[in-house]
Amino acid sequence: MANRRILTVSAFLMAEAAVVFSGHATTKPPSAGCPVPEGYRRVAEEYGVPAEALYSVSLAESSQRLPQGERPWPWTLNVAGKGYRYATREEAYQALLGFMRHHPLRRIDVGIAQVNLGWNGAFFHSYREALEPYTNLRAAAQILRHCYEMNPGSWLQAAGCYHHPAGGKPARTYRAIVQRKLATLDAAASDSLTSSHFSYPVPTV
Repeated sequence: MANRRILTVSAFLMAEAAVVFSGHATTKPPSAGCPVPEGYRRVAEEYGVPAEALYSVSLAESSQRLPQGERPWPWTLNVAGKGYRYATREEAYQALLGFMRHHPLRRIDVGIAQVNLGWNGAFFHSYREALEPYTNLRAAAQILRHCYEMNPGSWLQAAGCYHHPAGGKPARTYRAIVQRKLATLDAAASDSLTSSHFSYPVPTV
């Protein structure tokens, strides 16, 4: 979960760093069998992060076993370290309102990428909006990108920072979880997270 303030409001408007990119990431056609869904690829391209990284982090944060396999679940809350999954966005929102009466925002993570409302709530115009999947993913992509820019070289390291910017054992444990999620993707995806350079499929719609 993104549980530390690593972006200020002014940082939201930061230009892409030139560490690896010169304004835009390079892309190439998708490899056969790449399982990263289209929506993740589009958001990842928007913020210059590997689609595989964004998807693996989302799986680590909110995965749910569905008939078609393991998928991130958008109506997920984590409150004081305990996860809750709901059937609809409205159910999740009503539960969130209840939790907010009894817990500080820094103890509440929301949505498909489990963005923390206390540290990173400024990404959202409202608490209801925090549960909108694309809005939540865009916040996560910006956090992940900022983590990478603070310590360029490995998107897997950036994933650890996403969860626990202070590093240490929590970040290491989380990296291992993300790496296991990544192992379910193809070999090209694995290379993209451990390299400072990456490619990802071009959106088709």
